[in-house]
Parts: sequence; C-alpha cells; structure tokens
Amino acid sequence: MQQKELIVGGGCFWCLEAVFELLDGVEDVVSGYANGQTLNPDYRAICTGTTGHAEVIKIVYDSSKISLELLLDIFFEIHNPTTLNYQGADRGTQYRSTILYTDDTIKAKAIEAKEKAQANYSDAIVTIIEELDTFYLAESYHQDYYQHNATQGYCMAVIAPKVAKLKANWSDRLLVV
Repeated sequence: MQQKELIVGGGCFWCLEAVFELLDGVEDVVSGYANGQTLNPDYRAICTGTTGHAEVIKIVYDSSKISLELLLDIFFEIHNPTTLNYQGADRGTQYRSTILYTDDTIKAKAIEAKEKAQANYSDAIVTIIEELDTFYLAESYHQDYYQHNATQGYCMAVIAPKVAKLKANWSDRLLVV
C-alpha cells in the first residue's frame, strides 16, 4: 500500500466526505478546518467566517489503487468550483473551493486538474490552490455525518444528489459494499 493524503475544500465538508468515502482506494476521509488564523478553532467559530479557516476534508488514499489525478477530477466534478466562497446555501469564506498542497507534486497536479476542469465550465474556476499551513480535525459529530444522518433534510436535499452524481458518473470506481 502506498498511503498518501489530499486535503480539499468545496463547500460543506459533509458533502465531500460522503462522496470520497465511497471510492475504492480511499482508506479514510475526515472533516476538518484548514489555514486560518485562530488556534484550535471549533465549528461555532468557523461558522462566523472570521477565523480564516476553510471547511475541508483530508482524504487518505492508496495511490496504488486510486490516483491523485482521479481524486482531483472527481473533486472538480462533484462541487461547483466557479462560485466564490459558497456552495448552494452555504455562504462564507469557510466554504471556499480550495486544494491544499503539502508538496510540489500535489501543487502541480492541482494546477493541471484545474486547467483541465475549466473546459467543463463556462464561468472561470475560482478554486484556490494554496499551501497547507494548519489542519485541525473537526468535532467528532461531523465525522461520517452523512452515514449517520442520511435522512436529515440537509443530507437528503444537498448531499444525496452529490452521492447520486458520483454513483452515476464514477460507478466503476466505487467500493463494492
């Protein structure tokens, strides 16, 4: 196993987590907060939009089973990377579209994926590609949120369509459950 990590944000972390957990080769997905100025932030502080953090997920994956390029392709397809600081009704800098790199390879692949994805959008992609400064694990009730709350209104209205889109477009890449 060749374990690697990718940290991305694209709106509410519950949405991204629910999608990436379904992919074969993804070993773990955790929700968290990245790149703000407040030490040890919590969800309440993040929601004010004043901490500078983004809601993100950390994807731990086996690069011998799934590539960084494929993860980035799915990231650009599963959320709207052309909206600045919002996804749907979630608004604020904490919901920005971002790819956080920890080395030059991730940075270069992120730039390539962004350029490639632009062909699928008429508006400019506003995804920020930035170096990871800090990552804080979100509170335990945010972890595996969709798995535990699939019938909750937000999950049914916002997350379920993203999961359905993944299943429709990437069925050959899903875990067999």
